[in-house]
Amino acid sequence: METSLFKKAWEHLEASVVKYNGKPVGTVAARDSSPGGVNYDQVFTRDFAVSAIAFLLNGQTRIVKNFLSTAVALQSREKHFDCFKAGEGLMPASFKVDADDSGKPVLIPDFGEKAIARVAPVDSGLWWLYILRVYVRITGDRQFAKQPEFQQAIRLILELALTNRFDMYPTLFVPDGSYMIDRRMGVYGYPIDIQALFYLALRCARELLAQDDAQNTVYADAVRERLGHLTYHVRNNYWLDFDQLNAMYRYDVEKYGEDIANKFNIFPESIPEWLFEWLSDGAGYFAGNLGPGRMDFRFFSAGNLLSIIASLADSEKALAIMNLIGNRRADLIGCMPLKACYPAVSGKQWEAVTGSDRKNAPWSYHNGGAWPFLLWVLAAAGVKAGRQDDCRQALAIAEKRLENDRWPEYYDGQKSRLVGKYARYYQTWTCAGYVAACTILANPEKTAPLLFEQDEDVIGCAVRVGKQY
Repeated sequence: METSLFKKAWEHLEASVVKYNGKPVGTVAARDSSPGGVNYDQVFTRDFAVSAIAFLLNGQTRIVKNFLSTAVALQSREKHFDCFKAGEGLMPASFKVDADDSGKPVLIPDFGEKAIARVAPVDSGLWWLYILRVYVRITGDRQFAKQPEFQQAIRLILELALTNRFDMYPTLFVPDGSYMIDRRMGVYGYPIDIQALFYLALRCARELLAQDDAQNTVYADAVRERLGHLTYHVRNNYWLDFDQLNAMYRYDVEKYGEDIANKFNIFPESIPEWLFEWLSDGAGYFAGNLGPGRMDFRFFSAGNLLSIIASLADSEKALAIMNLIGNRRADLIGCMPLKACYPAVSGKQWEAVTGSDRKNAPWSYHNGGAWPFLLWVLAAAGVKAGRQDDCRQALAIAEKRLENDRWPEYYDGQKSRLVGKYARYYQTWTCAGYVAACTILANPEKTAPLLFEQDEDVIGCAVRVGKQY
């Protein structure tokens, strides 16, 4: 049943629509008219992913179809070996509608060359794949994805993501600032948010690659193999529950060889004291990051919830993640769902990790701030794990404030009581995330196109990988 708050959120979402040549092609990031908006008036690929889900779940497919085609037309198609130019296959982080010298409307993409800190978007192509898969699942229009330009776009994204590199891991290496966490936050390397999204995108590509296209055979085989490696690596090496934590507490270090427990040479002294009490029985989560001599023990909501949606987390792990969110409701949900990251870093650690970034001050922005747009992914994961009631409680908490607070971008404070210090009002993905969450929880049967069941072929590959390594 549509409430007045749902209707108002929907009105804000519709008011954010951007048109090009008379056709809706996306939504602006925010409709806040205050000065210093930077690029909030542009269509961001990652932001529109949330809008796309809201539109598709509510029967509005045209804008999503137009966005998908627009992104393909803007995708970088030139191979470069020099710097300062977008690599072949990169989807734009954002685009805006402008006018040329004659007054004719044109689309201006941004691949990171204008972004703060000049960082290219690792996640834009991955989100595009997910939007395309959801669109195809909801509309049944498989021919749309089989168009030659779309199949080429998928292959270019896969070439960019699966390219040979100086790396021993199946995960995707990324720098700070290259996805939703768009500033320095100590997430360089192999952050779980990107690994879960990468896994999700590969699942989408596996479905979307046309089997009757001979060019796709090698890509399909590569995707299947990488999914198997990712499944084994993330499930076994990123996972933290109390049994694993206790094993790590007794790790030996500086060990050489294939059959050792401490494969990444993690020093037990690096385990933070807060974790021993915070990680309750029956709960678990995927660590924030993993690399040589390093594990980031922070909890990142987006990556863990996306892992449930994509079935990167099996049913047991999915339930453990939802148990953690339920057991630590005061920390992760507080007065506004949902913390992007927990806990915040502060003091000298904040100076070292963020470079003394005042926007990422402790319990603000991505450093422990709360982001209401995550309601949609919480709801979808809750349906997948059979924990809708917990999600409804989180949604009810959000409903008490969102309208009065003018649909802000994020919230600050250890309990998320404060509207974010630098937050924009009428943030589109805040409205869209609420609309999508309401629709999902009111109609759980509509969630199927957003979710993935476990792929037994991929699991079989993961088992073989485990025996090999």
